[in-house]
Amino acid sequence: MPDVIEKEQYTSYVSSVSRYTKLLSQPNVGLYNHLRGITISHGDLHSLSPKVRTYVEENISLCEPSSVHICDGSEAENSLLLRLMLQQGTIKPLPKYDNCWLAQTNPADVARVESRTFICTDDRHDTIPTPKAGVKGTLGNWMSPEDMSNAIRHRFPGCMRGRTMYVIPFSMGPVGSPLSKIGIEITDSPYVVSSMRIMTRVGVPVLQALAQGAEFVKCLHSVGSPQNLEAVNHGWPCDPERTIILHRPEKNEIVSYGSGYGGNSLLGKKCFALRIGSTIAKREGWLAEHMLILGITNPAGRKRYIAAAFPSACGKTNLAMMCPSLPGYKVECVGDDIAWMKFDSNGQLRAINPENGFFGVAPGTSSKTNPNAMKTVFRNTLFTNVAATSDGGVFWEGLEDELAPGVTITDWQGKPWDRSTPAAHPNSRFCSPASQCPIIDPSWEDPEGVPIDAILFGGRRPVGVPLVYEAYNWHHGVFIGAAMRSESTAAAEHKGKIIMHDPFAMRPFFGYNFGHYLEHWLNMENTFGRKLPKVFHVNWFRKDAQGKFLWPGFGENSRVLDWIFRRIDNEEIAQPTPVGYVPKTDCLNLDGLSETINMTELFSLPKDFWLQEVTDIEQYFSEQVGADLPVAIAEELSALRQRLLNM
Repeated sequence: MPDVIEKEQYTSYVSSVSRYTKLLSQPNVGLYNHLRGITISHGDLHSLSPKVRTYVEENISLCEPSSVHICDGSEAENSLLLRLMLQQGTIKPLPKYDNCWLAQTNPADVARVESRTFICTDDRHDTIPTPKAGVKGTLGNWMSPEDMSNAIRHRFPGCMRGRTMYVIPFSMGPVGSPLSKIGIEITDSPYVVSSMRIMTRVGVPVLQALAQGAEFVKCLHSVGSPQNLEAVNHGWPCDPERTIILHRPEKNEIVSYGSGYGGNSLLGKKCFALRIGSTIAKREGWLAEHMLILGITNPAGRKRYIAAAFPSACGKTNLAMMCPSLPGYKVECVGDDIAWMKFDSNGQLRAINPENGFFGVAPGTSSKTNPNAMKTVFRNTLFTNVAATSDGGVFWEGLEDELAPGVTITDWQGKPWDRSTPAAHPNSRFCSPASQCPIIDPSWEDPEGVPIDAILFGGRRPVGVPLVYEAYNWHHGVFIGAAMRSESTAAAEHKGKIIMHDPFAMRPFFGYNFGHYLEHWLNMENTFGRKLPKVFHVNWFRKDAQGKFLWPGFGENSRVLDWIFRRIDNEEIAQPTPVGYVPKTDCLNLDGLSETINMTELFSLPKDFWLQEVTDIEQYFSEQVGADLPVAIAEELSALRQRLLNM
């Protein structure tokens, strides 16, 4: 028998009046009549902990779904959802592969919407620094609690009418790990449920932890109820005109409306893992970062773990799944996007990948660039906005050499591909279980995390920035992270290849004031006995005057990791420059490299370029961070300028 909310449950419900209920204009009798008719189509409402049940009931009254499905994360449940999405036209089967599916979104719903993403705090200064007068702030968007309430009131009441509300209990990180956190996502999108099942740990163990009183982050999502229904694809409901993503750190709460795209709707990802995660990390004394984690073992059998922060679509997944070209080296993947890091009782920085899957950019991924990803993605994967092939497979830019003769292509918008436009959207994605990666690290689910020995920063810098350099000390390393700049990518709504400031690769993901974030990083040094990792900057993307890459990249990046590995061991293979330590002559292992590398150009530091870099960074700090910039960071910038003037 389906579970139905009866009068006695409603009486209990109204005894703790929801903050959302207050927003509704309907009379209480109307609420009661709606609640009592709700069918619980899957799961047991009575078994939920009181806090979870209250949260679910609040949102039933707000969103007015026709039924409620409490997710258990099972294969049977996922099969049911896949059949439903097939019927709705949300996904198409890919018979060439094992349990793979293709979703094609509304063309207005293809990327993160940074301009409509807000952090809600009582004091604006808690969220973002005060930019210079007349300058638009770029380090996040603030919203007042009152405006957040208004945004919810204007969008959510009745938005799930005629739909099923799914309740997803999920864990970020291994269930029970001291580094993990739990969330409840409420959504009306079966696409989100299937994706969250891949990207997080969903199901009964999480419900059991919640039943024992575990706290949880509240995540409410709806694809929306658009006012102009004809503007929305039938198989991809969304409300692009009113899309908004809201975060309230004080209440550990996320609210997302109008978008089904993963970066906006899979609320365990950027919203929880970084924006809310970073605020929790500040309160509790750890770090939630936009970083891959890899393990690297040298020919002598010694292993190190490295975390690396690059902006989206700048090669994190390729590095995390690298096939090293250097003989005797082995790289294993812990995670490709998020790192939660905390110092243990011995002062060692330890990290987990809080995710359970890969939500990777498809274009550019191939057997040449990332063979391990290619061995990962063709089972149990949900593809989004890639092209389809006539033999039941997928295609994106980069797979031209892997296309069978005679196969025709339908582009990401369902049209025959005429090669005048990209076949796949530049931000098209694969969503695949991490456990399928052939080089997944044996310790990737270790509840204690893996020990981090080095942190890398980097991005796409076509000129001026050397292949690798090492920070002089921790403060200098934090400055390098703060000063990161990179070409823009397709992961958000930016156009064109412009150099953007992207400190710590976190610019779109800060959950609180960036100046306070820098202080938090600087303070990691202030506890006696901590073993701080070495900090490096890498740049695989430098080009010569003809626009050709100076470094071959991909598996050859293991040569840079080899140098970093040896620097962790304090080998005397580095020399000082104004920007940091770089490899001494002949100390970067190039043995067996098939092409000649212009090492002089690759490591050159054009004085005029770097003085302009200092000027640009100084202007950025002045205009965007202002009085919130820590003194230590200003001193590092001044010291860099002086070293450049003296070179």
